[in-house]
Amino acid sequence: MVSTKNVIWSPSARTDLENVTDYLMHTWGISVVEKFLYRINKIILQILINPKQYPIINNKLDVRKCVITKQNTLYYRVKNKHIEIIRIFDTRQDPRKLKILFK
Repeated sequence: MVSTKNVIWSPSARTDLENVTDYLMHTWGISVVEKFLYRINKIILQILINPKQYPIINNKLDVRKCVITKQNTLYYRVKNKHIEIIRIFDTRQDPRKLKILFK
């Protein structure tokens, strides 16, 4: 099934992705970065096929949560014509930072 939706990355999500991949590159090397990016791409393809498969964590803003790894979670929103990637959140951070994002 081919999706008619596009994927749009928020500036924060782009920064998050860059920070995670920089950390992985410096700590673990290119192989781990490639695996991480492959995992994200696979998840996004799944979201495009079935956008509502992951749980809503904020009904008011229609934000959904998808665990990428035990250290990283992807937050996104389904719009009429696109999927908006909002954040890639490092789960080792203070969770109160996340609450501020979705008020």
